[in-house]
Amino acid sequence: MDAERKEILKNAETIVIKVGTNVLTRADGTLEPNQVHSLADQIFRLKQAGKKVALVSSGAIGAGMGRLGLKQRPTDLRHLQACAAVGQSFLMRAYEDSLARYGIPTAQILLTAGDFDNRTRYLNVRNTILTLFESNCLPIINENDTISVAEIRFGDNDTLAALVTNLIQAPLLILLTVVDGLYSADPNTNPTASLVHTVKQINKDVLEKAGVTKSSLGSGGMKSKLKAARLATMAGESVIMANGSIPGVLDSIFAGELIGTLFLAAEQNMTAWKRWLGWAARPQGKIILDAGALVALCSKGKSLLPIGVASVSGTFHKGAVVSICNLEGEEYGRGLSNYSATDIAKIAGKKSDKIIELLGILPYEEVIHRDNLVIIDHP
Repeated sequence: MDAERKEILKNAETIVIKVGTNVLTRADGTLEPNQVHSLADQIFRLKQAGKKVALVSSGAIGAGMGRLGLKQRPTDLRHLQACAAVGQSFLMRAYEDSLARYGIPTAQILLTAGDFDNRTRYLNVRNTILTLFESNCLPIINENDTISVAEIRFGDNDTLAALVTNLIQAPLLILLTVVDGLYSADPNTNPTASLVHTVKQINKDVLEKAGVTKSSLGSGGMKSKLKAARLATMAGESVIMANGSIPGVLDSIFAGELIGTLFLAAEQNMTAWKRWLGWAARPQGKIILDAGALVALCSKGKSLLPIGVASVSGTFHKGAVVSICNLEGEEYGRGLSNYSATDIAKIAGKKSDKIIELLGILPYEEVIHRDNLVIIDHP
């Protein structure tokens, strides 16, 4: 085992494990009990070693497909939600039966993106998971597919797993999929592609290594996994992506075998407040900056003043989470706006001493104060 990986595995007292649909189900979509049993066995051994584990499990829709006798994954929302309604209870029972042998109780937590937008609900979820750890319980987390619609969906459980990792500040996220990890090129089209064992930073070059293929039953692909890994690593957590169909894959990872791809955490470790602000809450609009203001925010640690605002997009109120973008609309940060979109449009490009003249009041000199700003990329 390389020293860096050894240190990460040793120090990771809390772990989030995400298991994909194709890891848990047969080719026809029905749940594979042996896979659930194997995962439960490995989680038990991790908990015996003193690790706190939260499981983000896909598979409800796939399990529901099998129970309903469907041969193909539905594409319309109502049939997907029906499959989830049938499959979620079946999936939870499989986990409960497998873990009961070890006296480990399970808890079901179903979430929507709205639970992460609302700061109070966000903290309630965190407190619930941490309290379950105190009782040796395994939190099993999934998207609430039976009620989720496009506006409140995470998109895939890779993103949900990264958000949960940030939520409970777990130092390690393990993504179990049906590929061995990140390759130097798409192995489906390039036979010379080789497995990348360690990635220091998920930049544009790394994202371009993702193939366009997507699993037959799951909702994500390599690109979604890389985006989720980037979300977690930028907030200060490490990520290991590995093939969950390999027997005993978690045992092998923690035994020191060089399995999968390790994505190293960024050097900074964000506070809980900034994790929520930068990665959990969804932006309600965009503030477009000129080049000088963008550099001042991203590289010089400045607050956003109205003079640096080129334009504003969307409809939002004071206190909303907004994206900070360049003139091309690319996102570089997020923050809490001191002004509504309407008021920002009035003061955009003006000096702060003009605010009272334009609005009649001067509640803040800054559009976004530095303390309420998170930089997620650099120009």
